Amino acid sequence: MNKQRIRLWDLPTRLFHWGLVLAVVAALVSGQVGGKLIELHGKIGLAIVGLIAFRLVWGFAGSTYARFAQFFPTPARIRTYLKGEWRGLGHNPLGGLSVFTLIFLLTVQVASGLFANDDIAFVGPLFELVTKSLSDSLTGLHHLLSNVLIAFVVLHVGAVIFHGRVKKDDLVKPMLTGWKEGVSGEPARGGGVIALAVALMLAGLAVYGASGAWMPEPPPPPAAVETPNW
Repeated sequence: MNKQRIRLWDLPTRLFHWGLVLAVVAALVSGQVGGKLIELHGKIGLAIVGLIAFRLVWGFAGSTYARFAQFFPTPARIRTYLKGEWRGLGHNPLGGLSVFTLIFLLTVQVASGLFANDDIAFVGPLFELVTKSLSDSLTGLHHLLSNVLIAFVVLHVGAVIFHGRVKKDDLVKPMLTGWKEGVSGEPARGGGVIALAVALMLAGLAVYGASGAWMPEPPPPPAAVETPNW
């Protein structure tokens, strides 16, 4: 087949990708700095909830190369890639494995953060739904996974650089423009307006649920009792 320029990544996928990049970097920085940034850290976490929810829906309703079925990393696909025989478009099998791993890590990370506390002034929006001891355990997991995520991000960036410099396969430009140059294959199809509306609606519901806005207001603290000065 003749090499050509094809539409690879749809706009929602690209906006999700770069939005997640910014949100993860901001979450890691604000979490490490702490202090006055911890409130912002919590809001960024809710944004990541929405992004993940959107991507999960878009993985079934999006365009061709955004769908999970297109790049699900089965053992057979991974073996084919490692032998140098993979000729697909979009995420290669190892890239697909990276996508699923990142979604899993971020899901656990934001879920644990929703119930976390800092023993000072900040608690996650769903803190009241669990016991203090469970919240403490989830807080520990949240801190541990932040280090894992940093290592994973470094590995991911290294892989992108390796593909660009060694394999001469620019992964960044198509994720910016949506187009892939000099390849053979079918352009992306699907992922229309209705699918986008459904994905955004479900993402919004996920953020609403994670925010705890649906929970009843806590009762006001008891009024202070003045001790008579005899």
